Amino acid sequence: MLSFTPIASASISSGKVLGSLLSDIFPQSAKYQQSLSRGRKRISFQGFMKFVQTSCQISVPGVPVSGQAEKPMKFMRDKKVVPEADPPSNEDVIWLYQFLCQSSKLVVLTGAGMSTECGIPDYRSPNGAYSAGFKPITHQEFLHSSRARKRYWARSYAGWRQFTSAQPSSAHIALASLEKAGRIRFMITQNVDRLHHRAGSNPLELHGTVYSVICLDCGFSFCRNLFQDEVKALNPKWAAAIESLDHVNVGSDKSFGMKQRPDGDIEIDEKFWEEDFHIPTCQNCNGMLKPDVVFFGDNVPKERADKALEAAKECDSFLVLGSSVMTMSAYRLVRAAYESGAATAIVNIGPTRADDFVPLKISARLGEILPRVLNAGSLSVPSL
Repeated sequence: MLSFTPIASASISSGKVLGSLLSDIFPQSAKYQQSLSRGRKRISFQGFMKFVQTSCQISVPGVPVSGQAEKPMKFMRDKKVVPEADPPSNEDVIWLYQFLCQSSKLVVLTGAGMSTECGIPDYRSPNGAYSAGFKPITHQEFLHSSRARKRYWARSYAGWRQFTSAQPSSAHIALASLEKAGRIRFMITQNVDRLHHRAGSNPLELHGTVYSVICLDCGFSFCRNLFQDEVKALNPKWAAAIESLDHVNVGSDKSFGMKQRPDGDIEIDEKFWEEDFHIPTCQNCNGMLKPDVVFFGDNVPKERADKALEAAKECDSFLVLGSSVMTMSAYRLVRAAYESGAATAIVNIGPTRADDFVPLKISARLGEILPRVLNAGSLSVPSL
């Protein structure tokens, strides 16, 4: 059995220290035990696989390669939606580096913590919408209440341009770099914002995407931007008033009491949508249109859920990034990977549903720790 002990005093500016830890053999799998070392969780792995050390370093555009602890990035400091967290320590970076290096069939699950660093609010973090008493629309409300549908689409239309202006963070780019280097076997995301795609990844979208609209009657789907155009055509004066908000301070009388919410939602005074707002219907059958996302109270489509579960059961390592895994659709994946013998780890600010059994838990902002992990040295690749 080979156990890894964190080296708190190690300098990550050079690959030499890590190279000495990782150059010969690494655990492939499977069964491991958990113990504590200096208040942190320690992983002991069993089973071995030979790896070779590469001379190629993966770097993230716009991120220093020095490996020294950088100050929090400006885009993070400016976003109140990002939960507070201490900068990741050298020990945190080495732990995550080791976890990545020992993996040959890594599955990554990402959640809202990836997107908060891009200015998109979440629900469950300390700064999330739930803490302010906000409740998202449920699947049942959307189906059975025309008022709820009007409320949803009016607010979503109002927030669309701001939502789509978000840019991928260094964390998104780091994951895309790991994918291109062959370090990630499969990626699953709970996010509906397509920021992973814009960074160059192509994850399985567990909860769908707001970039598509689907008819609940005939199954016809089309691009969200076309839907936005239809809303504008049906509500020209209302749409013009919303677009003028670019030039108005949020919170003023002219802003309709707007406040940004998760997943592209905007809180807006009901008098501006309850009576005069018209929702487009399906051009194919005149049926009810819905964003192609899994609302609260709905189920992930079976084919998609089965594909994610199969990946979780067949991986040798499962890494959760920025998710509390409170939804059953996410929790069951972590649990399945763990019970199948995969090494499991979580990087998230705040508690998660899987804290009781996942051996490695790191509290850090993803945009701070992932670039440092990639810049720490050469990541090993399995020998053929």
